[in-house]
Amino acid sequence: MRRLLTALAVTAVLTGVPTITWADALPGFTLFGGPPRENQLPFRLDFGGNANAWDRYRLRIPAKKMNLAVAQFSISYPNYYRGQFDPKKVEVRVRGKSVPLQEVVWDKENRVIQIYPVEPVPAGYQVELVLSNVKNPNFGGMFYFNCQILSPGDVPLLRYIGTWILSID
Repeated sequence: MRRLLTALAVTAVLTGVPTITWADALPGFTLFGGPPRENQLPFRLDFGGNANAWDRYRLRIPAKKMNLAVAQFSISYPNYYRGQFDPKKVEVRVRGKSVPLQEVVWDKENRVIQIYPVEPVPAGYQVELVLSNVKNPNFGGMFYFNCQILSPGDVPLLRYIGTWILSID
């Protein structure tokens, strides 16, 4: 009987560990719907993603998704997201260095942030879009932020890159 209880205890511990380590990975586990796993982009909320609080969003685009140079980044968000952005506090980082920006436009009515670098961002590098001085919405929820890009000299149609699934508590 003692051996059976020991075996059950060891089995319970071993099967519980993968569940614990898997739960705290970003972007998290999507229960219903959402973009396919290969379209989910990594991110980080520097100050915890608390409702009605100030935060910094670090929206990352992996190098494998950056197969074209980028003349414009476009971030769209859902109509139920009621946060606020500061266009003066947006930064594009490539290889850890800030890229000079020509303009950042926050179109509140159409729920989109458009970022225009001075020079096109080269292909093949991880990019981090840093949105500082963000006021999170009063009420938490799950928000899908979609990323599209425009390549230099390309037909003026935005190309979908992926989605950040932000969770605000």
